[in-house]
Amino acid sequence: MNKKKTGLAPGSIVFTGNRKVEKVLIHHLQYDENNSKERVLNNHSESTLTKSKRPIVDWYDVRGMHDTELIDLFGTTFDIHNLILESIVDINQRPKFEEYEKGNFVLLRALTFDTEKLVVKKEHVAIYFNEGFIATFQETESDLFKSVRKRINSERTRIKTRLADYLAFALMDEIVDNYYLVLESIEFEIEILEEKIIDSIDSTNRNKIHHLKKELLILRKSISPLREAISNFYKSESSFIRDDSRVFIRNLYENTVQIMDTVDSYRDILNGLQDLFISEVGFKMNKIMQLLTIISVIFIPLTFLAGVYGMNFEYIPELKFKYSYFILWGVMITIFICMIYFFRKKKWL
Repeated sequence: MNKKKTGLAPGSIVFTGNRKVEKVLIHHLQYDENNSKERVLNNHSESTLTKSKRPIVDWYDVRGMHDTELIDLFGTTFDIHNLILESIVDINQRPKFEEYEKGNFVLLRALTFDTEKLVVKKEHVAIYFNEGFIATFQETESDLFKSVRKRINSERTRIKTRLADYLAFALMDEIVDNYYLVLESIEFEIEILEEKIIDSIDSTNRNKIHHLKKELLILRKSISPLREAISNFYKSESSFIRDDSRVFIRNLYENTVQIMDTVDSYRDILNGLQDLFISEVGFKMNKIMQLLTIISVIFIPLTFLAGVYGMNFEYIPELKFKYSYFILWGVMITIFICMIYFFRKKKWL
Protein backbone atom coordinates (compact mmCIF):
# COMPACT_ATOMS: atom_id res chain seq x y z
CA MET A 1 0.00 0.00 0.00
CA ASN A 2 1.16 3.49 -0.76
CA LYS A 3 2.13 5.48 2.36
CA LYS A 4 0.12 8.47 1.12
CA LYS A 5 -3.11 6.54 1.68
CA THR A 6 -2.28 5.02 5.06
CA GLY A 7 -4.96 5.78 7.63
CA LEU A 8 -7.37 7.44 5.16
CA ALA A 9 -10.99 6.44 4.71
CA PRO A 10 -12.06 4.42 1.63
CA GLY A 11 -12.89 6.72 -1.25
CA SER A 12 -10.24 9.32 -0.36
CA ILE A 13 -8.93 10.96 -3.52
CA VAL A 14 -5.14 10.88 -3.15
CA PHE A 15 -2.78 10.90 -6.14
CA THR A 16 -0.11 8.24 -5.57
CA GLY A 17 2.03 8.81 -8.64
CA ASN A 18 4.48 11.41 -9.90
CA ARG A 19 3.31 14.55 -11.65
CA LYS A 20 4.05 14.14 -15.39
CA VAL A 21 2.39 17.22 -16.89
CA GLU A 22 2.69 20.91 -16.09
CA LYS A 23 -0.96 21.66 -16.75
CA VAL A 24 -3.95 19.35 -16.94
CA LEU A 25 -5.81 19.52 -20.26
CA ILE A 26 -9.28 18.18 -20.96
CA HIS A 27 -10.09 17.11 -24.52
CA HIS A 28 -13.85 17.10 -24.94
CA LEU A 29 -15.41 15.34 -27.92
CA GLN A 30 -19.15 15.12 -28.60
CA TYR A 31 -20.56 13.06 -31.42
CA ASP A 32 -23.62 11.33 -32.80
CA GLU A 33 -24.23 9.42 -36.01
CA ASN A 34 -23.87 12.47 -38.23
CA ASN A 35 -21.77 15.05 -36.43
CA SER A 36 -18.80 15.48 -34.08
CA LYS A 37 -17.54 18.50 -32.18
CA GLU A 38 -14.22 18.78 -30.35
CA ARG A 39 -12.76 21.35 -27.97
CA VAL A 40 -9.89 21.61 -25.45
CA LEU A 41 -10.52 22.86 -21.91
CA ASN A 42 -7.69 24.22 -19.80
CA ASN A 43 -9.57 24.91 -16.58
CA HIS A 44 -12.01 23.06 -14.39
CA SER A 45 -14.71 25.49 -13.52
CA GLU A 46 -18.15 23.91 -13.25
CA SER A 47 -19.34 25.72 -16.38
CA THR A 48 -16.96 23.69 -18.59
CA LEU A 49 -18.11 20.28 -17.37
CA THR A 50 -21.68 19.72 -18.44
CA LYS A 51 -23.90 16.77 -19.18
CA SER A 52 -25.24 16.44 -22.71
CA LYS A 53 -28.55 15.05 -23.88
CA ARG A 54 -28.62 11.65 -25.53
CA PRO A 55 -28.10 10.25 -28.13
CA ILE A 56 -24.97 12.41 -28.23
CA VAL A 57 -21.95 10.67 -26.68
CA ASP A 58 -19.80 12.84 -24.44
CA TRP A 59 -16.13 11.91 -24.20
CA TYR A 60 -13.92 13.77 -21.73
CA ASP A 61 -10.24 12.82 -22.08
CA VAL A 62 -8.21 14.14 -19.14
CA ARG A 63 -4.41 14.40 -19.56
CA GLY A 64 -2.84 14.49 -16.10
CA MET A 65 -4.04 12.94 -12.83
CA HIS A 66 -2.38 15.03 -10.15
CA ASP A 67 -5.22 17.59 -9.92
CA THR A 68 -7.41 15.85 -7.34
CA GLU A 69 -9.80 18.84 -7.25
CA LEU A 70 -10.55 18.26 -10.92
CA ILE A 71 -11.11 14.54 -10.31
CA ASP A 72 -13.47 15.40 -7.46
CA LEU A 73 -15.29 17.85 -9.75
CA PHE A 74 -15.80 15.08 -12.30
CA GLY A 75 -17.29 12.92 -9.57
CA THR A 76 -19.67 15.68 -8.49
CA THR A 77 -20.72 16.72 -11.99
CA PHE A 78 -21.20 13.26 -13.49
CA ASP A 79 -22.21 11.40 -10.32
CA ILE A 80 -19.17 9.08 -10.25
CA HIS A 81 -18.73 6.91 -7.15
CA ASN A 82 -15.95 7.92 -4.74
CA LEU A 83 -14.33 4.48 -4.91
CA ILE A 84 -13.92 4.99 -8.66
CA LEU A 85 -12.37 8.42 -8.11
CA GLU A 86 -9.97 6.87 -5.60
CA SER A 87 -8.90 4.20 -8.12
CA ILE A 88 -8.43 6.76 -10.90
CA VAL A 89 -5.65 8.57 -9.04
CA ASP A 90 -4.09 5.45 -7.48
CA ILE A 91 -1.55 4.35 -10.09
CA ASN A 92 -0.64 1.26 -8.03
CA GLN A 93 -4.01 -0.34 -8.77
CA ARG A 94 -3.94 -3.43 -10.97
CA PRO A 95 -6.01 -3.57 -14.18
CA LYS A 96 -9.66 -4.37 -13.41
CA PHE A 97 -13.28 -4.00 -14.45
CA GLU A 98 -15.89 -2.87 -11.92
CA GLU A 99 -19.62 -2.58 -12.36
CA TYR A 100 -21.53 0.16 -10.54
CA GLU A 101 -25.15 1.20 -10.50
CA LYS A 102 -24.58 4.38 -12.51
CA GLY A 103 -21.68 3.30 -14.70
CA ASN A 104 -18.83 0.88 -15.34
CA PHE A 105 -15.16 1.40 -14.61
CA VAL A 106 -12.04 -0.03 -16.29
CA LEU A 107 -8.41 0.30 -15.22
CA LEU A 108 -5.58 -0.74 -17.53
CA ARG A 109 -2.00 0.12 -18.43
CA ALA A 110 -0.68 1.56 -21.65
CA LEU A 111 2.73 0.10 -22.46
CA THR A 112 5.59 1.32 -24.65
CA PHE A 113 9.09 -0.08 -25.20
CA ASP A 114 12.20 2.10 -25.07
CA THR A 115 14.49 0.52 -27.68
CA GLU A 116 17.55 2.39 -26.38
CA LYS A 117 17.25 1.50 -22.70
CA LEU A 118 15.35 -1.76 -23.39
CA VAL A 119 12.74 -0.80 -20.81
CA VAL A 120 8.97 -1.28 -20.80
CA LYS A 121 7.28 1.97 -19.77
CA LYS A 122 3.86 1.89 -18.12
CA GLU A 123 1.11 4.49 -18.03
CA HIS A 124 -1.93 4.26 -15.77
CA VAL A 125 -5.18 4.67 -17.74
CA ALA A 126 -8.72 4.81 -16.33
CA ILE A 127 -12.03 4.62 -18.24
CA TYR A 128 -15.48 5.31 -16.82
CA PHE A 129 -18.65 5.05 -18.94
CA ASN A 130 -22.39 4.68 -18.91
CA GLU A 131 -24.89 4.88 -21.78
CA GLY A 132 -23.98 8.25 -23.27
CA PHE A 133 -21.00 9.43 -21.26
CA ILE A 134 -17.38 8.33 -21.10
CA ALA A 135 -14.38 9.80 -19.30
CA THR A 136 -10.77 8.70 -19.74
CA PHE A 137 -7.82 9.66 -17.57
CA GLN A 138 -4.15 9.49 -18.62
CA GLU A 139 -0.95 10.31 -16.74
CA THR A 140 0.84 12.11 -19.58
CA GLU A 141 -0.13 14.61 -22.26
CA SER A 142 0.46 12.12 -25.09
CA ASP A 143 -2.67 11.13 -27.01
CA LEU A 144 -3.02 7.38 -26.57
CA PHE A 145 -6.30 7.38 -28.48
CA LYS A 146 -5.33 9.38 -31.56
CA SER A 147 -6.57 6.82 -34.08
CA VAL A 148 -9.93 6.42 -32.29
CA ARG A 149 -10.37 10.19 -32.27
CA LYS A 150 -9.59 10.23 -36.00
CA ARG A 151 -12.24 7.59 -36.67
CA ILE A 152 -14.85 9.57 -34.77
CA ASN A 153 -14.04 12.72 -36.75
CA SER A 154 -14.42 10.84 -40.03
CA GLU A 155 -17.65 11.22 -41.95
CA ARG A 156 -19.08 7.75 -41.54
CA THR A 157 -17.77 5.06 -39.17
CA ARG A 158 -19.29 2.30 -37.06
CA ILE A 159 -18.16 3.94 -33.87
CA LYS A 160 -20.42 6.97 -34.48
CA THR A 161 -23.52 4.78 -34.66
CA ARG A 162 -22.95 3.21 -31.24
CA LEU A 163 -22.96 4.36 -27.65
CA ALA A 164 -20.26 4.73 -24.99
CA ASP A 165 -19.83 0.98 -24.33
CA TYR A 166 -18.47 0.51 -27.85
CA LEU A 167 -16.23 3.55 -27.48
CA ALA A 168 -14.86 2.06 -24.24
CA PHE A 169 -14.11 -1.15 -26.14
CA ALA A 170 -12.43 0.82 -28.96
CA LEU A 171 -10.20 2.68 -26.49
CA MET A 172 -9.18 -0.55 -24.76
CA ASP A 173 -8.58 -2.17 -28.14
CA GLU A 174 -6.27 0.71 -29.09
CA ILE A 175 -4.15 0.12 -25.99
CA VAL A 176 -4.10 -3.66 -26.45
CA ASP A 177 -3.07 -3.26 -30.12
CA ASN A 178 -0.05 -1.29 -28.93
CA TYR A 179 1.01 -4.32 -26.88
CA TYR A 180 1.74 -6.06 -30.18
CA LEU A 181 4.18 -3.27 -31.08
CA VAL A 182 5.92 -3.73 -27.74
CA LEU A 183 6.20 -7.48 -28.35
CA GLU A 184 7.57 -6.89 -31.86
CA SER A 185 10.31 -4.66 -30.44
CA ILE A 186 11.19 -7.26 -27.81
CA GLU A 187 11.21 -10.01 -30.45
CA PHE A 188 13.64 -7.94 -32.54
CA GLU A 189 15.96 -7.55 -29.52
CA ILE A 190 15.78 -11.29 -28.84
CA GLU A 191 16.79 -12.10 -32.43
CA ILE A 192 19.77 -9.73 -32.24
CA LEU A 193 20.74 -11.22 -28.88
CA GLU A 194 20.64 -14.75 -30.29
CA GLU A 195 23.00 -13.80 -33.15
CA LYS A 196 25.42 -12.12 -30.73
CA ILE A 197 25.51 -15.15 -28.44
CA ILE A 198 26.35 -17.44 -31.36
CA ASP A 199 29.05 -15.08 -32.65
CA SER A 200 30.78 -14.32 -29.37
CA ILE A 201 30.64 -14.80 -25.62
CA ASP A 202 30.07 -11.53 -23.84
CA SER A 203 28.84 -11.02 -20.29
CA THR A 204 26.69 -8.10 -21.50
CA ASN A 205 24.60 -10.59 -23.51
CA ARG A 206 23.94 -12.57 -20.35
CA ASN A 207 22.88 -9.37 -18.59
CA LYS A 208 20.55 -8.49 -21.45
CA ILE A 209 18.87 -11.88 -21.17
CA HIS A 210 18.13 -11.29 -17.49
CA HIS A 211 17.00 -7.74 -18.22
CA LEU A 212 14.57 -8.76 -20.98
CA LYS A 213 13.16 -11.51 -18.76
CA LYS A 214 12.39 -8.88 -16.12
CA GLU A 215 10.73 -6.64 -18.71
CA LEU A 216 8.59 -9.54 -19.92
CA LEU A 217 7.58 -10.13 -16.32
CA ILE A 218 6.39 -6.51 -16.17
CA LEU A 219 4.38 -7.16 -19.32
CA ARG A 220 2.85 -10.27 -17.81
CA LYS A 221 1.86 -8.48 -14.62
CA SER A 222 0.10 -5.82 -16.68
CA ILE A 223 -1.62 -8.11 -19.18
CA SER A 224 -2.68 -11.02 -16.96
CA PRO A 225 -5.11 -8.98 -14.79
CA LEU A 226 -6.29 -7.11 -17.89
CA ARG A 227 -7.32 -10.42 -19.43
CA GLU A 228 -9.43 -11.08 -16.35
CA ALA A 229 -10.86 -7.54 -16.49
CA ILE A 230 -11.90 -7.92 -20.15
CA SER A 231 -13.47 -11.27 -19.33
CA ASN A 232 -15.55 -9.58 -16.62
CA PHE A 233 -16.39 -6.81 -19.09
CA TYR A 234 -17.69 -9.40 -21.55
CA LYS A 235 -19.67 -11.33 -18.93
CA SER A 236 -21.11 -8.25 -17.24
CA GLU A 237 -24.90 -7.94 -17.20
CA SER A 238 -24.74 -4.16 -16.91
CA SER A 239 -27.49 -2.30 -18.74
CA PHE A 240 -24.83 0.05 -20.11
CA ILE A 241 -23.30 -2.74 -22.22
CA ARG A 242 -25.30 -3.60 -25.33
CA ASP A 243 -25.44 -7.13 -26.69
CA ASP A 244 -24.15 -6.11 -30.12
CA SER A 245 -20.93 -4.83 -28.46
CA ARG A 246 -20.15 -8.11 -26.71
CA VAL A 247 -18.86 -9.85 -29.83
CA PHE A 248 -16.17 -7.15 -30.13
CA ILE A 249 -15.32 -7.41 -26.43
CA ARG A 250 -14.93 -11.17 -26.83
CA ASN A 251 -12.50 -10.61 -29.69
CA LEU A 252 -10.54 -8.22 -27.48
CA TYR A 253 -10.36 -10.93 -24.81
CA GLU A 254 -9.00 -13.41 -27.36
CA ASN A 255 -6.33 -10.88 -28.32
CA THR A 256 -5.16 -10.60 -24.71
CA VAL A 257 -5.00 -14.40 -24.48
CA GLN A 258 -2.84 -14.46 -27.62
CA ILE A 259 -0.59 -11.73 -26.22
CA MET A 260 -0.18 -13.66 -22.96
CA ASP A 261 0.80 -16.78 -24.92
CA THR A 262 3.33 -14.72 -26.87
CA VAL A 263 4.83 -13.28 -23.68
CA ASP A 264 5.17 -16.80 -22.23
CA SER A 265 6.78 -18.08 -25.44
CA TYR A 266 9.28 -15.20 -25.40
CA ARG A 267 10.18 -16.04 -21.82
CA ASP A 268 10.78 -19.64 -22.92
CA ILE A 269 12.96 -18.39 -25.79
CA LEU A 270 15.01 -16.29 -23.35
CA ASN A 271 15.42 -19.30 -21.08
CA GLY A 272 16.65 -21.19 -24.16
CA LEU A 273 19.06 -18.35 -24.95
CA GLN A 274 20.34 -18.50 -21.40
CA ASP A 275 21.01 -22.22 -21.83
CA LEU A 276 22.61 -21.50 -25.21
CA PHE A 277 24.88 -18.91 -23.62
CA ILE A 278 25.98 -21.39 -20.94
CA SER A 279 26.51 -24.07 -23.61
CA GLU A 280 28.56 -21.70 -25.76
CA VAL A 281 30.70 -20.78 -22.77
CA GLY A 282 31.25 -24.48 -21.99
CA PHE A 283 31.93 -25.33 -25.64
CA LYS A 284 34.50 -22.57 -26.08
CA MET A 285 36.12 -23.50 -22.79
CA ASN A 286 36.34 -27.11 -23.93
CA LYS A 287 37.96 -26.00 -27.19
CA ILE A 288 40.53 -24.00 -25.25
CA MET A 289 41.23 -26.91 -22.91
CA GLN A 290 41.48 -29.23 -25.90
CA LEU A 291 44.04 -26.97 -27.58
CA LEU A 292 46.07 -26.62 -24.39
CA THR A 293 45.97 -30.39 -23.86
CA ILE A 294 47.18 -31.04 -27.42
CA ILE A 295 50.02 -28.56 -26.97
CA SER A 296 50.96 -30.26 -23.70
CA VAL A 297 50.85 -33.74 -25.27
CA ILE A 298 53.03 -32.59 -28.16
CA PHE A 299 55.67 -31.10 -25.89
CA ILE A 300 55.78 -33.96 -23.37
CA PRO A 301 57.98 -36.28 -25.55
CA LEU A 302 59.98 -33.31 -26.83
CA THR A 303 60.61 -32.16 -23.28
CA PHE A 304 61.53 -35.70 -22.32
CA LEU A 305 64.16 -35.91 -25.06
CA ALA A 306 65.48 -32.46 -24.24
CA GLY A 307 65.63 -33.42 -20.58
CA VAL A 308 67.50 -36.65 -21.19
CA TYR A 309 70.16 -35.04 -23.38
CA GLY A 310 70.36 -32.06 -21.11
CA MET A 311 71.60 -34.10 -18.15
CA ASN A 312 75.16 -33.47 -17.04
CA PHE A 313 76.44 -37.06 -17.11
CA GLU A 314 79.81 -37.73 -18.71
CA TYR A 315 78.86 -40.93 -20.48
CA ILE A 316 75.69 -40.51 -22.53
CA PRO A 317 75.18 -42.51 -25.75
CA GLU A 318 75.68 -40.43 -28.88
CA LEU A 319 77.02 -37.56 -26.78
CA LYS A 320 80.33 -37.49 -28.65
CA PHE A 321 78.82 -38.36 -31.99
CA LYS A 322 79.34 -35.67 -34.62
CA TYR A 323 75.72 -35.50 -35.83
CA SER A 324 73.91 -36.15 -32.53
CA TYR A 325 72.47 -32.62 -32.34
CA PHE A 326 70.94 -32.80 -35.82
CA ILE A 327 69.63 -36.34 -35.26
CA LEU A 328 67.91 -35.20 -32.05
CA TRP A 329 66.27 -32.28 -33.87
CA GLY A 330 65.15 -34.65 -36.64
CA VAL A 331 63.60 -37.04 -34.13
CA MET A 332 61.82 -34.21 -32.33
CA ILE A 333 60.45 -32.71 -35.58
CA THR A 334 59.33 -36.17 -36.74
CA ILE A 335 57.49 -36.74 -33.45
CA PHE A 336 55.85 -33.31 -33.79
CA ILE A 337 54.66 -33.96 -37.37
CA CYS A 338 53.40 -37.45 -36.56
CA MET A 339 51.39 -36.19 -33.59
CA ILE A 340 49.86 -33.33 -35.61
CA TYR A 341 48.87 -35.82 -38.31
CA PHE A 342 47.36 -38.15 -35.71
CA PHE A 343 45.34 -35.32 -34.08
CA ARG A 344 44.01 -34.14 -37.42
CA LYS A 345 43.03 -37.69 -38.39
CA LYS A 346 41.08 -37.94 -35.14
CA LYS A 347 39.58 -34.49 -35.86
CA TRP A 348 40.90 -33.12 -32.62
CA LEU A 349 42.38 -30.19 -34.51
